[in-house]
Amino acid sequence: QVQLVESGGGLVQPGGSLRLSCAASASIFSIAAMGWYRQTPGKQRELVAAMPSGGFTNYADSVKGRFTISRDNAKSTVYLQMNSLKSEDTAVYYCNVIVRPGNINYWGQGTQVTVSS
Repeated sequence: QVQLVESGGGLVQPGGSLRLSCAASASIFSIAAMGWYRQTPGKQRELVAAMPSGGFTNYADSVKGRFTISRDNAKSTVYLQMNSLKSEDTAVYYCNVIVRPGNINYWGQGTQVTVSS
């Protein structure tokens, strides 16, 4: 069982920045991919950004140029730097980690991000 601990959510004004962190209790060598999803009430969870172990990144069109995903392999931690935040970025953000063998999905507990003046 892999534990994920998220931190960094909160309330921010439009145009502001936040950084989310997610630490996994798994060796980086067993992690196939790390990423972030978000969900608002009544909607499906959607991909925000992902970083497979090969190093390339994938972003939702709505966040390209504003959000940056990165990882610290020594700490098995993934980050999401969110800049130029908009009200439509308000959501619960979930960390996702895919672990080998078996490509098992694990989810963080979720952290609320609210963008409001």
